[in-house]
Amino acid sequence: MTRTVTSFCPGHISGYFRPVFGPDARSTGSMGAGIVIDEGVRVTAGLADLTRVTVDRVDLNDWVIERSGGSLPVEDLLTRMGAEAEIRTACRLPIGAGFGLSAAALSATAVAVNRLYDLGFSLEECIEHAHESEIRHHTGLGDVAASQGGGRDCRKGAGIDAEIERCFDLSDRIFAVTFSSLPSPSILSSKTAMDQIVRAFPGRCPETPEEFFRFSRDFSEKSGLITPEVRIGLGECDREGVLASMTMLGNGVFAYGEGAREILGQLGETFEVHVASSGVRILEVS
Repeated sequence: MTRTVTSFCPGHISGYFRPVFGPDARSTGSMGAGIVIDEGVRVTAGLADLTRVTVDRVDLNDWVIERSGGSLPVEDLLTRMGAEAEIRTACRLPIGAGFGLSAAALSATAVAVNRLYDLGFSLEECIEHAHESEIRHHTGLGDVAASQGGGRDCRKGAGIDAEIERCFDLSDRIFAVTFSSLPSPSILSSKTAMDQIVRAFPGRCPETPEEFFRFSRDFSEKSGLITPEVRIGLGECDREGVLASMTMLGNGVFAYGEGAREILGQLGETFEVHVASSGVRILEVS
C-alpha cells in the first residue's frame, strides 16, 4: 500500500508578462517569457484523514531554516481534488521572491496526491487544478503552465493549453539576489497595476538570450514595478556588461553568466540556479 509520494516541480523566473483574463480559470493566465529553473519545490504527500500543510525553507543539507503552517491555495487544491492529505513542501529559495514557488508547490502537490490516492486524474488535469488554485488566490498567472517543462520559455497564450516555445540556449549559470518579497496578490488584483503592465508588454517572443534580457529589462522599467533596490542592482550589472533584469513578481535581480555572482554577491545573499531540463515529476513512491 502506498503511504507517501514525493514529487518535485521546478521554479520559474518570469522576465515579462501580460495578464489575460478569460471567462474561467482555464483560459485565464498570462503570456510572456521566463526561465524554468532547476531549484523549485519538493512535496511529500502522506495519507491523512485531515489536510495539514507544512511549508519549509531548507538549506543545502535539507535542514529546516524556516517553517510555517497552512497554505490556503494548497488546501483549496486538495478540496477540489476531493482528497485529504498530510503535505510537506520544502524549498531552498526564498518564498515570495519571484521564483514561481507557489505554482511549483501547487503542481507538485497535485501530482503527488493524485498518485497517493490513485485519483485517476491525468497529468493535464492535475496541472489544471494547480493553475486554478493559483488564479483563485492571485498568487500567480503563468508559472504553472511554464513549469510543465524546462528551458527558456515563451508562453504565446494564456492558460495551460496555450502554445509554449521552449529554448535550451542558456548554458551558463544564473544568479539571483532578493531584497524582500513583493505582494503578488495585491499587484495581480490591482487594475491600475495591470493596465501599466499591459502597456509595458513587448508583444513577442525573444529570439536569443540577449533579446530576452533586453525585453525583460525594458518591461521592468515601463511596468512601474522596479524598486530602488533593484535599480541599484541593475545599475551595477550594466556597468560590468552583465545581462540582468528584475525577477517578476519579486523584489530582486537575476543575472546571467560571467561576473554575475560577484556583482550580486555584493548586494546580498546570492542563489545559483541553472535552467531546468524538465518539468513537474514524481520522485519517489513508498
